[in-house]
Amino acid sequence: MERQILHVDVNNAFLSWTAVERLKNGETLDIRTIPAIIGGDEAQRKGVVLAKSTIAKQFGIQTGEPIYFARKKCPNIQVFSSNHSMYEKYSNSLYHILSEYTDKIERFSIDECFMDLTSYLPKGKKLIDIAYEIKERVKKELGFTVNVGVANNKLLAKMASDFQKPDRVHTLFEKEIETKMWKLPVSELFMVGKKSIPKLERMQIKTIGDLAKKDEKELIRNFGKYGRMIWEYANGKDNSEVIYIQEKPKGIGNSVTLPYDYSDIEKIEKVILALVEQVTYRLRKVNMLAKTVNVQIKTNEFKVYSHQRKLDMPTSSTKIIYKEAKKLLEELYKGIPIRLIGVRIDNLCEKHEVQISLFDNKQEEKQNKIDNVIDNLKEKYGYNFIKRARNLNDK
Repeated sequence: MERQILHVDVNNAFLSWTAVERLKNGETLDIRTIPAIIGGDEAQRKGVVLAKSTIAKQFGIQTGEPIYFARKKCPNIQVFSSNHSMYEKYSNSLYHILSEYTDKIERFSIDECFMDLTSYLPKGKKLIDIAYEIKERVKKELGFTVNVGVANNKLLAKMASDFQKPDRVHTLFEKEIETKMWKLPVSELFMVGKKSIPKLERMQIKTIGDLAKKDEKELIRNFGKYGRMIWEYANGKDNSEVIYIQEKPKGIGNSVTLPYDYSDIEKIEKVILALVEQVTYRLRKVNMLAKTVNVQIKTNEFKVYSHQRKLDMPTSSTKIIYKEAKKLLEELYKGIPIRLIGVRIDNLCEKHEVQISLFDNKQEEKQNKIDNVIDNLKEKYGYNFIKRARNLNDK
């Protein structure tokens, strides 16, 4: 099965996060709109530009150069101190949103993540749909922007996220490599460092396309294993996995903004079922049980309501959790058109922590067998390969 990979990269992370934090604390000036930089301690003459606003960039200010030189280029530049604990806070906030879509997330750096959604794509959605949804959610909920690269491997997803910025989604699939990537300077290829560029240029390699078309054996003679790697990268080849740490989650949730306002309770219940399927699928993948179910709705008047219920017995059963979610929906829904629906399961626990009676155990075991068969089919053939009968005809 072809992999479904996203690369999420925060636009101008340190400066954007500083701007958001200042605005939250009552400041009226958004430093993203003025010549501004994040830098070190000028008093100790250790000041280096760590991040710059778009306007500062227009003055020719470069990341990594001394603040002294930045002031020469723009005398009225405003300098703000770095704050790594605050950066970690916003990085974690981003990770929290991404974790609603997949458990396979690789934190490549403090401001960028790879996501593997191969087995996690919701019914009726394409990878690019998720990319746009993440981009808009981050902007609306966290106050900063990201670029999202969409591809079938990590390399191409990362290259795509580096295309035009800010606040963009870009695809880079195999059929797009020649038109989108090969025309770029070879210096823009991931893992091509400054020291390699003069040697590549002496070999008449100026673009990524030149590198891709070069004889692989000649590159290996000149660069060794590194030569093979950059040749493969230039041709879009990358089999590396998204490296993630399987952390035990405290809760798992997902929500969806509807294509139009729903008033039909049967349609709303079908959406609830699809969301329950997604969260319970992920719950079983981490081999845990849920003790609490929460349903949230947002009306067309942007009012948010939510109810939660503690389960009689911890479970990972789609059927049981859906049954409880339906009850919560009945309590919440008053006939007002709905624009957003969310389902979340909380108070997760390990299976060995729970004692289940013999009767409950047989019921749970029966449901587990059904759910596991469905999960295995989704894992092998894709998330949308098999559907519950109730949602069979829904787009």
